[in-house]
Amino acid sequence: MDIVTVVGYLAALCSTTSFAPQAWRIVKTRDTSAISSKMYIITVVGFALWLAYGIIKGEWPLTLTNGICLALSAFILVMKLLPQRKKEQIADTLGPSAS
Repeated sequence: MDIVTVVGYLAALCSTTSFAPQAWRIVKTRDTSAISSKMYIITVVGFALWLAYGIIKGEWPLTLTNGICLALSAFILVMKLLPQRKKEQIADTLGPSAS
């Protein structure tokens, strides 16, 4: 395996796992007050465009990585935008609360 491939795998690993701690924190605490809606809207659009680019180019590493990032960042954005009652329902389904 050459260095370029190793760097690509490491970048994909970092990108796809970077949103997991935030998503899990939201599930546990139900708190999204410190999250910027505007930033996550831009992030979700960016990942959607990267996903489309990967599909158009037929490059599965780009498609897979950005598909996972899109799903996690979209989850965070949806949780930010939902009313507290709905947020609680989703979080209760996914995991226990911190309280």
